[in-house]
Amino acid sequence: MVFRKLPGVSASGMGLRLSQKFVFLLFLSGLVTLCFGALFFLPDSVRLKRIFLSKTDTQPVTVGSGSENDAREHLKRPKEQEHGPRGMTPAKGETSSSKLKSLSRKPPVSHEATEERLAGGKAQEELTLSRSKTETSGLDRVTASDRGANSDTFSYQKFKRCLLKAPLGRDNGKPSDPTTNERREKVKEMMKFAWDNYKLYAWGKNELRPLTRNGHIGNMFGGLRGASIIDSLDTLYIMGLMEEYNDAKEWVESSLDLNSNGEASLFEVNIRYVGGLLSAYYLTGEELFKSKVLELGEKLLPAFNTPTGIPRGVINLGSGTSWSWGWASAGSSILAEFGTLHLEFVHLSELSNNPIYTEKVMNIRKLLNKIEKPHGLYPNFLSPVSGNWVQHHVSIGGLGDSFYEYLIKSFLMSDKMDEDAKRMYYGALEAIEANLVQKSAGGLTYLAEWRGGILDHKMGHLACFSGGMIGIGADDGAPEKRQHYLDLAAEITHTCHESYTRSATKLGPEAFRFDAGAEATATRLSDRYYILRPEVIESYMYMWRLTHDPKYRDWGWEAVQALEQHCRVESGFSGIRDVYTMTVNHDNMQQSFFLSETLKYLYLLFSDDDLLPLEDWVFNTEAHPLPIVRKSCLQDEATQEKTASE
Repeated sequence: MVFRKLPGVSASGMGLRLSQKFVFLLFLSGLVTLCFGALFFLPDSVRLKRIFLSKTDTQPVTVGSGSENDAREHLKRPKEQEHGPRGMTPAKGETSSSKLKSLSRKPPVSHEATEERLAGGKAQEELTLSRSKTETSGLDRVTASDRGANSDTFSYQKFKRCLLKAPLGRDNGKPSDPTTNERREKVKEMMKFAWDNYKLYAWGKNELRPLTRNGHIGNMFGGLRGASIIDSLDTLYIMGLMEEYNDAKEWVESSLDLNSNGEASLFEVNIRYVGGLLSAYYLTGEELFKSKVLELGEKLLPAFNTPTGIPRGVINLGSGTSWSWGWASAGSSILAEFGTLHLEFVHLSELSNNPIYTEKVMNIRKLLNKIEKPHGLYPNFLSPVSGNWVQHHVSIGGLGDSFYEYLIKSFLMSDKMDEDAKRMYYGALEAIEANLVQKSAGGLTYLAEWRGGILDHKMGHLACFSGGMIGIGADDGAPEKRQHYLDLAAEITHTCHESYTRSATKLGPEAFRFDAGAEATATRLSDRYYILRPEVIESYMYMWRLTHDPKYRDWGWEAVQALEQHCRVESGFSGIRDVYTMTVNHDNMQQSFFLSETLKYLYLLFSDDDLLPLEDWVFNTEAHPLPIVRKSCLQDEATQEKTASE
């Protein structure tokens, strides 16, 4: 390097003054570093830290449009401290402070301690120890990550303390009645049989083909693999199949690749993969599941980049490009698909401490509240460009079903603070009763479909979830209508049971009709199949918990026997093509939802109510349990931690 010589200054003199300045600056910088370091390492320095470490303000987000980069940039910003997701306001007559006090009076429940007290016998002790090790390993990692974190950081320990009951009950939900316990053990054996054959013949693929003993990938998941593994994580865990659970967890850690390029259903990826990973995290505390689900959640955001913010149904997880299904009318989005994101996306915001996920689904609510609804009904097709209905077809079965389910469950999951969801649900239910609920000549209550004012007297198997849905919402509507809703739920569940008993196999068809003299029977060949669906059994489980009428357990056992007789094959379980003939023709597919939903709901039906109690958990539409978000309790925990640190 060449220095230009200054006039009147010798080179040697210049060098001396520079070295003196350098030594002085070095001494000064060391002194400053020492002083600042003392501030951060001296005890009780929290207040001093706050002087120098102010939090970055969260910038407002434009919801409904924007680039993928905008979404990714927003994910890096911290969550706003003082407000929860918009729309979660206190219920009538109940303030946040009163709710906080009522929760803070409850002592924390230790799941591990409870299991240790009540476990009996060597097998039970081994199961408890195995589960305890799994939870402890997860909690150790969480504790390490929580040290030094601010109050906005999601804490698994705080979440556990806000549960009212132990997730797996006093004795893992084991019923005292020997017959019921034998039935529960049979369902557990069915799960192990289905899982073992999947692992043997289709490991890492999405589903098992049990007749040909190979795996199926399909085109719903855009290159993602292991749908049966993700869907089974929580089922294996709650059933105590810990060796199988650990195999599944190891596969997630080593082989779940989220960098895929293909046509993925936003809906299916959300309910199976996002829902499955969320529930696995909340049950076990394993940070692996949290990191995976947050990575996947970010990849779903570009689907919302439309003029209205209504997401398109198909997304490429690699490029972020999205489009509507080719079969959907005029490039529309489907009500049951864009309306079945709320539960999972609220939890993505909770875990990421970023409101963008909640803002995306709340924007959908805003649009639905703004547009006109024919007779108060929600049609199945909506344009993501114009925000208008594309055609007036209304169904509580396929294309519409889980939109209504997520309204009441959003209200319940918010600790009954999401008044907007409550209002939308009961408004929709009134319109359904006025326009779709019908009574057959034989006295069966069913839900018809509505096509621009003309009723189609058909009810799909998918619509049979509605018995349970109406049941769990009975307590929160108008008090004088509570019994009415319970009766309606029971009547619909009875009709769906009739669709099973009126077939030769005692399994229900895909759709059944109430016209031309038919009652709860499929009249078309294309409707006679059964693909291991859970919806009827789902309603049995909810109605059992709400009424404890033994007929629901009896009906569930009938379904177990039918599944064993007609769907169990040498290497797994398969759907059947015609429920009305005893000469069974199998479809060669063990659906992932059979492990996630059908067998889980049967296991819960034959368990005590404190196994995943409804006071603490809601189930997404793939039966993945998600905890109720008790904002007041979490804020109370944060306040106590803040006070203690000061």
